[in-house]
Amino acid sequence: MAGSAGLALCGQALVVRGGSRFLATSTASSDDDVLFTYDCSTAEKKLQENKGEDGQPVDKGSDTILASTFSKSGSYFALTDDSKRLILFRTKPWQCLSVRTVVRRCTALTFTASEEKLLVADKSGDVYSFSVLEPQGCGKLELGHLSMLLDVAVSPDDRYVLTADRDEKIRVSWAAAPHSIESFCLGHTEFVSRIFVVPNHPELLLSSSGDRTLRLWEYRSGQELHCCHLTSLREPAEPWADKKFAASRITYWCQEGCVALLCDCIPVVYIFQLDAHRQQLGFRQQLAFQHRVWDIAFEEGQGLWVLQDCREAPLVLCRPVDSWWQAVPENAALKKVSACLRGNWAMLEGAAGVDVGFSGLYKATFDNVTAYLRKKEERLQKRRQNPPPGPNGQAKKTKPGEASLRCPS
Repeated sequence: MAGSAGLALCGQALVVRGGSRFLATSTASSDDDVLFTYDCSTAEKKLQENKGEDGQPVDKGSDTILASTFSKSGSYFALTDDSKRLILFRTKPWQCLSVRTVVRRCTALTFTASEEKLLVADKSGDVYSFSVLEPQGCGKLELGHLSMLLDVAVSPDDRYVLTADRDEKIRVSWAAAPHSIESFCLGHTEFVSRIFVVPNHPELLLSSSGDRTLRLWEYRSGQELHCCHLTSLREPAEPWADKKFAASRITYWCQEGCVALLCDCIPVVYIFQLDAHRQQLGFRQQLAFQHRVWDIAFEEGQGLWVLQDCREAPLVLCRPVDSWWQAVPENAALKKVSACLRGNWAMLEGAAGVDVGFSGLYKATFDNVTAYLRKKEERLQKRRQNPPPGPNGQAKKTKPGEASLRCPS
């Protein structure tokens, strides 16, 4: 989301972003890794007209990074910013390959499994594809929704494109012919904030929503397999017990079959166990933190990395110890990466006080009938207290509960 600090992991490559900047390093404990930093404000800017289609001045943006992701192998990294740019990088070694312009500000992006294309979803409900092999190529419109898109994913075999929108829908489209819809996954009662195809069970999809649920689907048929209500996992005494919230990150650990869920306005991470054979999710633990959690990501062989709003300890590494998740003592890798973040803390300070939640996406309800009846009763009360004059100039007496009316002349 706009203005939020973010974390991305692929293999041992780690990227932390904040504002218009990001830094890339490695979680390996060796000291010979090269730190790569990039600032979107220094990227080339395509000259645009001063006015948009409606004749109003165009908002040029602040270069804030809106979304970012690694390719499956970790060979590529891409990001979009609020200046409507799509920037592609090669990671071995780090090098900027292209800076391209998108039509509208983007909300999510993902690489295809073949790493030949990059799919970008925007606020108007469209998905564009951009070539990775031809870094300067223009985007191609692939599909569209009638409402704002919040996430996009692809199946591991690149056969399907999955999109999640503000109007509670998850659509499964054929990648080769996106106008052909395979199925809809329907059941959420609020916007769908995140979707995630399980890598080692490619027929399964995880989704989260503003309705405070985590759901498991067989997405090709659109069948809902399991629904977990997050409100049932909270204690009534918790200060955020009555808050609305939606998941801002779903991440998965193939090694242990664990799902971690981060919500946008509460300082906890929910841990679930995926039972693919029984096709259900089991709640395991709730990890609570003293500071605001910005993002989370699993690293195979290591555990769960947690990025938090704390300069002294910006990263926490959590692992299961005797089946109980807890923060591990600071090791060489954690010390090295945390030192890099403390040395570049200025890029994260701007995200500290920014509300980047989903509060503006909830359905609004309007009860104008109650207001109408209240105003009607006020008018009747005034007429009872000050009845209009009768035909002889005298006030007409009214019975209790009856409003007086002026007689026609």
